[in-house]
Amino acid sequence: MRRSKSVSVLAALVLAASFVSGAATGTALDDSAEAGAAGGARADDGAQVVTTTIVDSRTLDLTVQSPALGRSGMVRLLLPLDRDRQPDRRWPVLYLLNGCCGTYDSWTRETDVEALTSQMNVLVVMPEAGRVGFYSNWWNYGAGGPPAWETFHLTEVRQILERGYRAGTHRAIAGLSMGGLGAMAYAARNPGMFRAAASYSGVLNTIYDPATIMGLVRNVGADPLALWGDPVQQERIWAAHNPYDLAGRLRGIGLYVSSGDGNPGPLDPPDTPADGIEQWIYPQNVAFVARTRTLGLRLTADLYGAGTHTWPHWERALHRSFSMLMSSIGADQTRPTVAAMLARWPQPGLHVG
Repeated sequence: MRRSKSVSVLAALVLAASFVSGAATGTALDDSAEAGAAGGARADDGAQVVTTTIVDSRTLDLTVQSPALGRSGMVRLLLPLDRDRQPDRRWPVLYLLNGCCGTYDSWTRETDVEALTSQMNVLVVMPEAGRVGFYSNWWNYGAGGPPAWETFHLTEVRQILERGYRAGTHRAIAGLSMGGLGAMAYAARNPGMFRAAASYSGVLNTIYDPATIMGLVRNVGADPLALWGDPVQQERIWAAHNPYDLAGRLRGIGLYVSSGDGNPGPLDPPDTPADGIEQWIYPQNVAFVARTRTLGLRLTADLYGAGTHTWPHWERALHRSFSMLMSSIGADQTRPTVAAMLARWPQPGLHVG
């Protein structure tokens, strides 16, 4: 795992001047006084960046004070290649969502996404999502209020990035496991916001086994009924966050779904046992793919058979879906470094079943 580097004040000044439009500067690691939030960029509800950590020359960690969460939330950014040479350009955006119990730095810690995007003019956004936030504004017995993850991600963070970090309006979204639910649900619940969505071993049919989802919430010490309520009594709320039920609202955008069946496969170490989580995930993905076929949606499915609920499979899925995601937002993929990395995991063609 990488650790944040101490960066000189000069380096902080250069980064702020060349990318973060209008940002005042203090020290490299402290935004809380004047340097805040890329020139004071705020969301409509007052959410703002209170601390920026410069991890390296293209990686920023933002601490966002969030009314939607009732606390601060973290966001990691990977900056576009030509951010210095094109200071007035707005950048296409790729959101990468983590899974249950993951963190905002999971993607950079566990995959090669930094290298994969290092020659790309795309802003990669990796937000915190709570251990079991399920990419939802929690129902809280009808009272609403924190945590409101959808508002944090798609209103607060989006507005801050657009107002202070030159994020554009061409967006794609991808996620793993719980983040797969987030990618598909966010795209469906917010028509026109995303041009493509990808799910890797995603929770794509929440009503397949509601008890397991409620158990996950309970296991981290939260009230499972506070999320979406009771799956019978609040059936409409569950359906409003269920990718399977929302599939019809995904028409017109590029979609990608991948999942294994939970049996150990070629990316798993020898003697790996069967994976109960992926076995739970797989029939949800089969059902979701079948529903998209019935609806005539534009979906690429890679139900690849043997494979567990682990990072090597999700890194491969990111590579296999990367061209679709980047093409949808107009990001150039022609640089040799990108092509060479994508060739590592060629798309095998449609594989369902």
